[in-house]
Amino acid sequence: MIKAAFLMPHPPILLKEIGQGSELQCPDVLYALNSVGQKIAELKPKTIVVITPHGPVFSDGIVIGYDDMLYGNLKKFGYPQVALEKKNNMDLVNKIIYESGKIDVPCLKLDDENADYFQIEKALDHGTIVPLKFIEPYYQDYRLVQITYGLFDSVKLYEFGKVIQKCLTDETVIIASGDMSHSLKEDGPYRYHPSGLIYDEKMAELLEKKDLNSLMFFDGKLQKEAAECGKKSIDIMLGTLDGYQYEATKYAYEGPFGVGYLVMGFENLSFTEKSHVSALKKHQVTQHEMDIKNENRFVALARRSIENFLGLRDEVMDDTLTPEMLETRAGVFVSLKKNGALRGCIGTIGPTEENIALEIVANAIKAGFEDPRFPPLEVEELNQLKISVDVLMQPEKVNSKSELDPHKYGVIVSSGYKRGLLLPHLDGIDTVEEQLRIACHKGSIDEKSSYQIERFEVVRYE
Repeated sequence: MIKAAFLMPHPPILLKEIGQGSELQCPDVLYALNSVGQKIAELKPKTIVVITPHGPVFSDGIVIGYDDMLYGNLKKFGYPQVALEKKNNMDLVNKIIYESGKIDVPCLKLDDENADYFQIEKALDHGTIVPLKFIEPYYQDYRLVQITYGLFDSVKLYEFGKVIQKCLTDETVIIASGDMSHSLKEDGPYRYHPSGLIYDEKMAELLEKKDLNSLMFFDGKLQKEAAECGKKSIDIMLGTLDGYQYEATKYAYEGPFGVGYLVMGFENLSFTEKSHVSALKKHQVTQHEMDIKNENRFVALARRSIENFLGLRDEVMDDTLTPEMLETRAGVFVSLKKNGALRGCIGTIGPTEENIALEIVANAIKAGFEDPRFPPLEVEELNQLKISVDVLMQPEKVNSKSELDPHKYGVIVSSGYKRGLLLPHLDGIDTVEEQLRIACHKGSIDEKSSYQIERFEVVRYE
């Protein structure tokens, strides 16, 4: 029932009401976006599903709009008059919520009750509004479903996309909302990184070639360096196309503001019923086993500590430990992920043990068995765990937010005896404001009150 899918960027500056002429620096992208609007008008879908990066992002679940009428505006950008209201396809939403539970992907109903409970915004975000603003001039007769991805791995998100496909009962268009690298220029939203353009070119190439394995098991280092926000939207979109033959066409790519804007169409669909989900899962298991064998000393020590706690091995310390691990003291955080979602994270701001090695051992056990947000680890989860170890450098006080960078520095916020810490370079946290908000929440500090800020760097092993 999928008529087509499109990858569309979402910078508000491309809207003439906001760009006020600046949008003309992207003539190819503007033309392509309007062409997408015209194509969708020809297809006349009954439903449009938008997968956005900019709603509330959770590590362990998908967020899906749950009001009968979905409304939002761009007031956060200073333009409350740029607004959109669409009827929700509640039948489809409820089916997705039910079916996604069968693959262990919880869906949060974004209604008034949950918005209040989690203190999150439930309105349509710019990741949805901007693409639809290029469709509305040509076509309005559709119901909308807004989905915000969770921080699962690519294969799990692909599987969730397959669930969406199975739930469809009428003609539907899928939109993966996402920008490419944010690191194309020094004066862009993030500092320049040479990986930015490499990432953008590679992503477009793989999408055009329909190289599913390379897309699902993409170079994680390159992806992080590029500071993108569209990959997980793409993963879900590709899952909705599972079993389809289609033509993938690159319509335009430009990046004059330091962010890559890629517009692509996935059209002329024919269903073959040949699913790739099982093969991707099998490949993922093989890849994970290889990754475990090649883990560095810091991560391997954390894994041995967990295995020892479960009674699966006697030896924890061995001759692979380096002088740095045995003779240096530092704060350490150990983070555990399962299927891309957080499974535990515990650490120390400063050293509490005789050396880094013992700090890793202690915090690995706490992350696996004492994180109050999760049940204790089970033996059968070990082969699904991805472990990272962050060794913290000495914190330093900062005088203004301009000295912060969530991709380089972690933050510690303090108010009296209350303290909250957030590590750097975390998925879904791209702004200083978001980093400070979460750190304050973790420390039970009112973000509107006065508090001290320290920043720190880490050496990350994963």
